[in-house]
Amino acid sequence: MPLIRSVLHMLWMILTVIPWAIFVIIASLFVSSTTMYWMCAGWLKVAVKGGTYILGIQNRVTGMENLPTGETSAAVLLLKHQSAWETLCMPALMPHPLAYVFKKELLYVPFFGWAMARMDMIHIDRSQRAQAFNKVVAQGKRLMSQGTWVIMFPEGTRIARGQQGKYKAGGTRLAIEAGVPVIPIAVSSAKCWPRKAFIKTPGIVDFSIGKPISSVGRQPDELMREVEAWIEAEMRRLDPEAYAGAPPA
Repeated sequence: MPLIRSVLHMLWMILTVIPWAIFVIIASLFVSSTTMYWMCAGWLKVAVKGGTYILGIQNRVTGMENLPTGETSAAVLLLKHQSAWETLCMPALMPHPLAYVFKKELLYVPFFGWAMARMDMIHIDRSQRAQAFNKVVAQGKRLMSQGTWVIMFPEGTRIARGQQGKYKAGGTRLAIEAGVPVIPIAVSSAKCWPRKAFIKTPGIVDFSIGKPISSVGRQPDELMREVEAWIEAEMRRLDPEAYAGAPPA
C-alpha cells in the first residue's frame, strides 16, 4: 500500500504542476511578484493536501505565535532539513511570503523550476562560494526590507533521520547583516518521508517553531551554535525513537 500511495502522489504532483506552471508563467507577465508568490503557494497547498489525503501524512504545527507580525516584520527562518516535504510545506503553512535560498540547478527542472524562476527568490551558484554569499546578502536584504522572510537550511542538504549535519553560519551572517532575528524550526519529516526515498508512509510530521533569537551584537558562529542547540534538542524531543542512543544535543 505505501508503494501504491507513493506512486499515486507522484502522479498527482505531475498532473497538477504542469497546467499550474504554464498558467503561472503566463500570468507572470501581468501580475506583481507578491501575487505570483501566492499563486505558486497555491500549487504547493494542492501538493501538500495530496500528501495528506493520498499518503496519509498530517502536519502538526506548534509555535506559530513565535513568527513575526506585521507586513514589514522580517526574519531569517532556519530549518532542519530531512526531506522534500518541508520544502513543499513551508509556503503552504506560513501566513507570509517566503524567499528560499536554493541552488540554481533547480530552475532547470521542467515546469516546477520554470515556475520558480518567475518568483522573487535567491538562487545561487554554489561553485562560486564568495560571490554566492554576496548575492544572498544583497538579495536577502532587499527582500527582507520589504518584509519577506528568508528561509534557509543551515545543514545545507537533507539529513537522515536521527542524524546531525554540520551547521553552517550563512543564515546567521545574513540575519546579522540585515539586522533581523533568526527563528529556529525543527521538522520531523523523515518519519514519513525519508531522505531520498520514493516510498512514503502515513504519520504525523511535527513543525516546531522556536522563539525569535535577536541577531543584534552577535557573532555568526556563536549565534548559529545557539540555533543548532535549540533545533537538535527539539528534534530529540519530537522524535526520541530516532535518537535513541545518540549523544544529547
